[in-house]
Amino acid sequence: MLDLYYWPTPNGKKVTILLEEMGIDYNVIALPIATGAQFSDDFLKINPNSRMPALVDHAPADGNGPLSVFESGAMMLYLAEKMGQFLPADTRGRYQVMQWVMWQMANQGPKTGELGHYRNYAQGDDALAYAIKRYDDEVNRMYGVLNQALYDNPYVAGADYTIADMICYPWTVGWEAQGQNIDDFPHFKRWFEELSARPAVKTGMAVGEDDMRIDPSTLSEEEIARIRNLIFGQRARPLRT
Repeated sequence: MLDLYYWPTPNGKKVTILLEEMGIDYNVIALPIATGAQFSDDFLKINPNSRMPALVDHAPADGNGPLSVFESGAMMLYLAEKMGQFLPADTRGRYQVMQWVMWQMANQGPKTGELGHYRNYAQGDDALAYAIKRYDDEVNRMYGVLNQALYDNPYVAGADYTIADMICYPWTVGWEAQGQNIDDFPHFKRWFEELSARPAVKTGMAVGEDDMRIDPSTLSEEEIARIRNLIFGQRARPLRT
């Protein structure tokens, strides 16, 4: 059995899409990040970076007890290798997929996340306006990178649908809120619409949408301030001995 520590964010949905595409059973363990659940000592044993998602495989191939994996890209590579799906076996194909996984983790996800942060929480002085433009330009560039990759390939890493597609897709669903116009990227748009129609993508994207979302309109200003400080005001934790 696989335990997935999860909250419905793009990083969590990458993994649920893959699990749904594989058609394997998994147990979702809600990790409500607004309550600080990700900082508990028990969870830090699974993910020392105190972020979700995280995966625990209770039946790893080596048979040596539960194996935990953190970082969504590592989780997707682990599952693809374990199940022998969505990751080519040949060296060239394998590294074509792996470099796109690394691109998503190092570029698309962080830059898009920063754009969302400044768009939603900036207070409007010159420095913040600069930051918004900086990340808006970078996110626009990321769409261009994907559009170019998809110019003469049906999928991000080539001819086959792989984890490279699944890891990029959730971060593009909010293209409108990100201030992007996907009509500017026709090859990306074709790919986006095709993936959006896949049953497993729909199911993976829907995990937690009904029972894990917090309606901001139900929160007081004090509660919103507490949550923002909890999530965005983090600094180094004291050494655990």
